[in-house]
Amino acid sequence: MEQQSPPPVPSFDSFKKRGETGVVSTTDGTQQRLREAGLRVTRPRVAVLAAVAGHPHADAGELLAAARQDLPEVSHQAVYDSLHALTAAGLVRCIQPSGATARYETRVGDNHHHLVCRSCGAIVDVDCEVGEAPCLTPDDDHGYAVDEAEIVYWGLCPACRAMTD
Repeated sequence: MEQQSPPPVPSFDSFKKRGETGVVSTTDGTQQRLREAGLRVTRPRVAVLAAVAGHPHADAGELLAAARQDLPEVSHQAVYDSLHALTAAGLVRCIQPSGATARYETRVGDNHHHLVCRSCGAIVDVDCEVGEAPCLTPDDDHGYAVDEAEIVYWGLCPACRAMTD
C-alpha cells in the first residue's frame, strides 16, 4: 500500500496578515485545509500547523518554540488551544508512547506506527506492514468495529546503539 504524506505546510512568513482579526490568507492549500476541517484560519493555528509539519513528533514545548520563530507573540495557551483544535479536526495526530509526553505530527489517516528509542526518546514513523487500516485484527473484537491499530515498537536507535558498543 502506497503511503501519502499530507501536503507540506509553509512557514508563517509566507502568509500575509489581513486586518486586525488574526485571519490570514495564503496561496497554498493550508487555508483551505483549515476551512475544510471546519476551523477558522488564524495566525496561531497557521504557525502551530507549520511547526508540527516542520517538527514531526515534537512535544508542545518544542512546538511553542518553533511557532514563536514565525509568530513571536504566540502564547502557551494559544499553542495548546491550536493543537487541541487541529487534533480534533483531524489535521494533526497526537501520539503518546508510554511514559512520554504527548507528541504531534501531520501524518494522519494512514494508520502508520512508530519506533521509539528507549534511551534518547527519538521517534520515527513505520509504515503499516499488512494491508490497510486497521492492519491487525484482534482475536476477539468484543463487538467493536475496529478501524485502527496503534503499534509502538521500542528499542535503541542507531546513535544510541553506537554509544553502547
